[in-house]
Amino acid sequence: MTDILKGKKIVIIGLGLIGGSVARGLSNKQQDVEIIGVGRNEVVLQQAQSDGAINSYSTDIKIACADADLIVIAVPSLTIESILVELKAVVTDKTVITDAASVKSEIIDAVIKTFGKMPANFVPGHPIAGSEHSGYSASSVDLYQNKKVILTPPDDTDEHAINLVTALWQALGAQVLTMTASKHDAILAATSHLPHLLAFALVDTLSQQGESEEIFRYAAGGFRDFTRIASSDPQMWHDIFMANGDAIIKVLDVYVRDLDRIRQAVLDKNSSELKATFGRAKKSRDKFLSNFENGSDLPDG
Repeated sequence: MTDILKGKKIVIIGLGLIGGSVARGLSNKQQDVEIIGVGRNEVVLQQAQSDGAINSYSTDIKIACADADLIVIAVPSLTIESILVELKAVVTDKTVITDAASVKSEIIDAVIKTFGKMPANFVPGHPIAGSEHSGYSASSVDLYQNKKVILTPPDDTDEHAINLVTALWQALGAQVLTMTASKHDAILAATSHLPHLLAFALVDTLSQQGESEEIFRYAAGGFRDFTRIASSDPQMWHDIFMANGDAIIKVLDVYVRDLDRIRQAVLDKNSSELKATFGRAKKSRDKFLSNFENGSDLPDG
């Protein structure tokens, strides 16, 4: 299917970790496409061109996208609507557009608000890949290799548009899945957004303790591993929580109830309750790891 990318002009808006990795991976594996980078930081754009990740660049979205075959929007969620407004003036129904945001229902609403309907050539997408590091310097050619990408196209999405976006991610080594936007947002709220919230909250709580430096000095590897994702880009995660708040609150409420139950078990020295909880958790995680190694489950990201 990647043959349909041949000769295409692909514009990537935003050359951070996600967009930069798309550019690096595509230029490395698909030599017969034209890759245009768009962004506000010309130093980053020049670096990407020097690296060979893009063929050329522009700081003007309208100029870069006027004759694009495929546009990949890789900017923070709350920034996408302003990008769509600029695109509306230049794209045609032959221009395929996709995004890489971690929240899909909110993006679809923004697209409908901007275009007056959901264009048949817009394919919402989300690569389940990332890092606690951000920016173009953190991007890599193989970020999407053996990772999963979720597409959430509405029923009336153009088949050619879906095929082109699918081919893009497959060229980067990813496995492409499809589901509804609401299902995507609920799953990601539980498997990605909630863990990030917990990591941010724990580090913030401990950092405000009177002896925080002493606490962090003696933190072991488990603390480091659990809180690694608290080093992620605050602006990006702010946007995600603003955009997917309803789904996150649902799973957070369940977690808080379970946390209260565990708290009570500790207070009561309820050995059987604690053992049962920890046993269920270990069994579930072991099963997840087994499924993940076999390629049949969604990784956290």
